[in-house]
Amino acid sequence: MPQPTIAIPGLAPTRTVRANLAAPVLIEAAVARGEGRLAASGALVVNTGQHTGRSARDKYVVDEPSVREAIDWGKVNQKLSPDRFAMLRGRVAGFLAGQDLFVQDLYAGADPAHRIRVRVITTHAWHALFARNMFIRPAPAELADFVPDWTILHAPEFHADPTLDGTRGDCAIALSADWREVVICGTSYAGEIKKSIFTVMNFLLPERGVMPMHCSANVGETGDVALFFGLSGTGKTTLSSDPARRLIGDDEHGWSEAGTFNLEGGCYAKVIRLDPEAEPQIWSAMHRFGTVLENVVVDKTTGVLDLEDARHTENTRACYPIDFIDGALPDGRAGHPRHVFMLTADAFGVLPPIARLTPEQAMYHFLSGYTARVAGTEKGLGREPKATFSACFGAPFLPRPPAVYGRMLAERIARHGASCWLVNTGWTGGAHGVGRRMRIADTRALLAAALDGSLARAPMRTDPFFGFAVPTACPGVDPRVLDPRATWAEAAAYDAAARDLVGRFERNFERFASEVDDGVREAAVRAAA
Repeated sequence: MPQPTIAIPGLAPTRTVRANLAAPVLIEAAVARGEGRLAASGALVVNTGQHTGRSARDKYVVDEPSVREAIDWGKVNQKLSPDRFAMLRGRVAGFLAGQDLFVQDLYAGADPAHRIRVRVITTHAWHALFARNMFIRPAPAELADFVPDWTILHAPEFHADPTLDGTRGDCAIALSADWREVVICGTSYAGEIKKSIFTVMNFLLPERGVMPMHCSANVGETGDVALFFGLSGTGKTTLSSDPARRLIGDDEHGWSEAGTFNLEGGCYAKVIRLDPEAEPQIWSAMHRFGTVLENVVVDKTTGVLDLEDARHTENTRACYPIDFIDGALPDGRAGHPRHVFMLTADAFGVLPPIARLTPEQAMYHFLSGYTARVAGTEKGLGREPKATFSACFGAPFLPRPPAVYGRMLAERIARHGASCWLVNTGWTGGAHGVGRRMRIADTRALLAAALDGSLARAPMRTDPFFGFAVPTACPGVDPRVLDPRATWAEAAAYDAAARDLVGRFERNFERFASEVDDGVREAAVRAAA
């Protein structure tokens, strides 16, 4: 068969190019090439080697005049000069030209008015399958004249040279707005593919009047859309995969004048120690043919998965098309959100399982983005969660200043009257290592009450440390769970930990104080009282 043309300047493939293969063919190729093996359940199991999470310190944005004034430069968006990018890009393209390649042409954005066309060029069949699962698959007729808006050059085996390429090490994720390309090299962790395009969408959408969001979303029978903001490990995928509601998406969304839409076409769920009773939809999806399992341990003789085994990483992952979730919205679009939940995995164990936020408090906590970075989701974190503040619950993927996204959320909450809640899916009864993780059953009961409106009518107390309203009763939840201080063995120890966390909030918010209005500043003062 003739090789398809890849209209990418500087890349002239000399070996086999396999474009837009379907999932079964990609799986067959991956197994034949020794990239992975089939589990007894039918899923494809792969190992990503050295990199089992995102390499946050190896992400770069090219310092081009077209974007220079808009980028929030710093540790998240590190500068790479145009000359250095051209060097890196040219060397990667030369490497890819001599390899067998797999190409997938896909969409990012379920709303046709705001989608972009993405071409992924990679050396691995399983990475092509990952991209096919995670992004939106065009109809066959749409592929005939497909011209990408953005292209990913994905070369896991290629190692950057810091001397030549200006990188920190041999791994690099570099985005160029002028080239409209992302170069990924030196890492096989597939999450870099999806998050690089999310970063692109976080740059493009605000200019179109659309708010990009690091959140999951679902919708009830009455059309009540709920958003679940949170970093990896806080429960976005778990809590949005609710059999009583329809899933819009599990990680990345846009909020436009028309409503909510998914940026993706698949899900990327953490599966370490997954409980089939607490998370039945994810359990079912990860055991299907077509799913990609990253770094999950599988018995070499029986092919049976061991979800308890974290020998490779705590960040074991399942990647599957969203239609593997029963009842997921096929077009990935719904109305304006009525409920906004901000999820935090509080490693200190002092936040209540749920608290109601005023619009000003919601803005404060959105910009604060407090959570714990969970072991394995980024290289170098180690095995213990680490308290962190990640603006907008997605700082690693925000090319623009956080206040840009914060203002968009505040305006939308005000216009549509969405209720706002802070949900702690982390620890209670003590800090990590002493207390226990919140029960999913309790969190689901609290969310159900918030969604049907009954929790807003429940008796509330004002938290003396953080100033938000905390319900004192909820059907199906032990009242003692609602008061974190009562779950600690020593109240004085709780008070000390709460004061410590309050201080962290206060110090973190100093950088935003000049960028918000008096109402939000007052909410911050109350929270830090």
